[in-house]
Amino acid sequence: MIRAGCVVLPSGDTSSNPEMADVFQTMTNRNLQVLRVRYLDGPNIWTYRPVIEAWVDIHDLEDAPSNLIPGLYERLIAWLPGLIEHRCGIGERGGFLERLSEGTWAAHILEHVVIELHGMAGVPEGFGKARMTPERGIYKVAFRSRTEVIGRACLDVGLALLQAAIDDTPFDVAAAVAGLRMEVDKRALGPSTACIVDAAYARRIPSVRLTGGNLIQMGYGVCQRRIWTAETDRTSAIAEGIASDKDLTKRLISACGIPVPAGEIADSAAAAWAVAEDIGLPVVVKPTDGNHGRGVSVALESREAIEAAWAVADSEGSEVMVEQFVPGVEHRLLVVGDRVVAACRGEEVCVVGDGISTVEALIDSQLNTDPRRGSDEAFPLDVISLDCPTVVLALECQGFNCASVPAAGERVLIQRNANHSADVTAQVHPEVAADAVLAVKVIGLDIAGVDLVCSAIDQPLRAQGGAVVEVNAGPGLLMHLKPASGEAQPVGEAIVAHLFPEGDSGRVPVVGVSGAEGRTQIAHLVAWLLQSDGRYVGLACDDGLWMGGRLVTERNGAGWDSGRRVLMNRNVEAAVIENGPAVILDEGIAYDRCAVGVVTTAGVPSALSDWHIQEDAHLRNVWRTQVDLVLPSGAAVLNAEDPMVAGLAELCDGAVWFYSTQADSPVLTAHLAAGGAGVWLAGDDIVVGRADDHQIIGQRSATGISVLDPRWAIAGVAAALAAGLADDLVHAALDTYRAPVRA
Repeated sequence: MIRAGCVVLPSGDTSSNPEMADVFQTMTNRNLQVLRVRYLDGPNIWTYRPVIEAWVDIHDLEDAPSNLIPGLYERLIAWLPGLIEHRCGIGERGGFLERLSEGTWAAHILEHVVIELHGMAGVPEGFGKARMTPERGIYKVAFRSRTEVIGRACLDVGLALLQAAIDDTPFDVAAAVAGLRMEVDKRALGPSTACIVDAAYARRIPSVRLTGGNLIQMGYGVCQRRIWTAETDRTSAIAEGIASDKDLTKRLISACGIPVPAGEIADSAAAAWAVAEDIGLPVVVKPTDGNHGRGVSVALESREAIEAAWAVADSEGSEVMVEQFVPGVEHRLLVVGDRVVAACRGEEVCVVGDGISTVEALIDSQLNTDPRRGSDEAFPLDVISLDCPTVVLALECQGFNCASVPAAGERVLIQRNANHSADVTAQVHPEVAADAVLAVKVIGLDIAGVDLVCSAIDQPLRAQGGAVVEVNAGPGLLMHLKPASGEAQPVGEAIVAHLFPEGDSGRVPVVGVSGAEGRTQIAHLVAWLLQSDGRYVGLACDDGLWMGGRLVTERNGAGWDSGRRVLMNRNVEAAVIENGPAVILDEGIAYDRCAVGVVTTAGVPSALSDWHIQEDAHLRNVWRTQVDLVLPSGAAVLNAEDPMVAGLAELCDGAVWFYSTQADSPVLTAHLAAGGAGVWLAGDDIVVGRADDHQIIGQRSATGISVLDPRWAIAGVAAALAAGLADDLVHAALDTYRAPVRA
């Protein structure tokens, strides 16, 4: 069953061997057919992370590896030159192309084509495998994909591209990749959210995408935090409302001693001019609740310009503010918690005339060709459009319009603000940082972007006449991740550290129960024992979904969806989740790692024949999934009487507890002698042993557990002890155990 799809065949040149080429030409069915596709949204038999698994029938191509298909190698490297970077099993750059030249099967080629398409679409993934099944021509192809819709789209395009390469028919790679990129733009996490999720992953903090957008849960149960881009569940709605009102923000932070520009609300164009006269020219006109620099006009010095700017700002927000123009350069400081973690300096955006081109043409040739500019969140700077009223107004103030032709060498200002591009984090003066942090705390935000204007960021604001002009909730992070100059800043790491201080993993104890038998009985007993410690326990098992001892859903709860619902519940202080073979093979496990992983019995391969499990090695690969997920601080609980299950001990990152109904079990005895722990039956007594220390923890005949199969009773006891419950608590809870009763 296990063949990687990459073997060496005699010749990579079919032109020198026409008989080999003829084999391909005489085939009647050279089509690739997908029989089924599953998204395994969690750890699975392939890897720790979500994958797409496709069952692919390559039909007659089983007899035609790549070196028998004329021109296939040349077409693939012409269409997908990035395949040169695929190392494959050889472990070197060009490894896959070597396999392709020597001869490999279509399913293996499909794996690499799909991986390459992910990278070309902007969501690089590095994992993939292709394995044959016992059925001739049918392979399982698995590849990493963080988003199911994107993974399925890459699979569809990969199939079409590979089929065209095999059949020597045209294929528009550029158009196909453009379509995939559009799908990525719609479906993938935005870069700001992605950098936070990546930082959480580096800390081994689990993350769950709660919607198709950027709402992310980090951590499980009661220990979880939530983010929505750069907003968190600590971001106050009141504070957000204050920050959106620029006039109120200024009044509050000014009252605490932070320098701000003078200004007033103007309810008409005439009032805007009157305010400007009072505070003195030049002035800034902007909406009180705008964002991203929309509707902001800067350094206005005439009544006509101010009244026109009032109309622009009025169209962007609910009220219009006229405020003193502060000379200097705009800066954006990112405050997370109680410190400034990044700072960028803005720049004026100008074009230089050539005496021939219009302003519009100059913008397109000199500005919008900048690779930093784009129309979506992946770009740190926006495309400049002449539909933008502030751009039009800026041109008018200089006596230009879009059709004007500036003289050769003439500099034309296009935008004065909202173009943060140079990292200056290391230059921020401590007093400037203190002002920014204070402003954010006065507003009540936990994460904010503070806009200030000054001549030198390495000098105190007051000494140079600088001022804080805005405090923004939900700030963009891309300018700090991709500055035009200077170093990128680890803003994702800073946000994760803010939500999860050092030592906080965001995890609640998770007990996973797998195996061929006894899972549900063990799961209920473990949940009971954990609840006896006063914890709110979520239980997902074969006879339902239980929260805090209450049956929530009567249908089969032993699935990915039920397990994930347990982990999403913010009341849950401990989770017990059953994982049968169908979950592992068809859905993926709902959690990334667990405190305790229980495996009962292995069963026989034929019981899983629907998944092409035919050998003991394949069966072991299924059950090892649960053991692979045990945290280094956790433990696997394994049946000492089942040789295959007992053999999984070597794979565990944490401790191992064996359980047995036989006090003289050789596996258990050797394990205890080596300093390990276990639970076993000695007559009616349930005994716990830790090396040479043996204690009776309860009786098999105790009310409640007497109805359980003795194997599952001691397995549940071992799991509870491995999860950290005290011996005396387990003893008391066993005496009071009652089997679950449906309401």
